[in-house]
Amino acid sequence: MSYQTQDRYTVAAQEDRCAPRTKLTIPGQLRASGGRAFQTVVHDLSISGFSAAAINRMHEGQMCWLTLPGLESLQAQVVWWENCMVGCAFSELLSPIVHDNILARYSGEGAYRPY
Repeated sequence: MSYQTQDRYTVAAQEDRCAPRTKLTIPGQLRASGGRAFQTVVHDLSISGFSAAAINRMHEGQMCWLTLPGLESLQAQVVWWENCMVGCAFSELLSPIVHDNILARYSGEGAYRPY
């Protein structure tokens, strides 16, 4: 992402979301509607969405499914895609218990806050 786009996303991720995003690294699989699943790495997560690596082009509004280790597939909708990164909003908020469990297993830096 360009610096300006990244900066706008960072601000929006904190202001327009119902929960702070947490920086982490989680291996998983991502599958767009009508497509095949591919390997991905989730880079940030909140109860309302995530951003992840996406080598396949994804389009705003497209439905997708994220599968993380030990969890069932989570349905989401693409909000943006740029330079092989995708931002998605979950169709249903993650349970706080599930969210906290994921953070306990994969979090390295804690809640992401812009400087």
